[in-house]
Amino acid sequence: MNTSALIRPAWTPATIALMVVGFMVFWPLGFAMLAYIIWGDRLDGFKRDVNRATDGIFAGCRRGSDKAARWGNGSARTGNVAFDDWREKELERLNEERRKLDEMLTQFDEYARELRRAKDQDEFDRFMANRNKPTAPTKTEPSTGTTTTKRGKGSNLLDD
Repeated sequence: MNTSALIRPAWTPATIALMVVGFMVFWPLGFAMLAYIIWGDRLDGFKRDVNRATDGIFAGCRRGSDKAARWGNGSARTGNVAFDDWREKELERLNEERRKLDEMLTQFDEYARELRRAKDQDEFDRFMANRNKPTAPTKTEPSTGTTTTKRGKGSNLLDD
């Protein structure tokens, strides 16, 4: 480790100043600087371990991508002509099935959207019919036997 660096994991005036400024600006920055001062000397070993583990993970990904390239898009042949022909036909059949399923999904989405629109229209029509019904009390005329609606100020919500 370079001990002449201005910012190093030690209690130097620069690191203490950065820690104080970090606490004043945003308290997690101050804690991060404090952690670096206390445990920063272990950082080299930690970085080495993380790099080694990451290299192992990505090496597995590279092996997996090589296998995928061998089986993808029919570009890599296995050497067995009969198998390669069968595989290409199966992939074409599966692509056709996928296309048909996608078309059916689109048709069903349109159908469901139309059903929702019709249901919403029906509910709205019912609401408007109920809203437009007179809410005033009715009175039967004894002499004529007809029903009349008594409407006055405030009998409808929109009259006010």
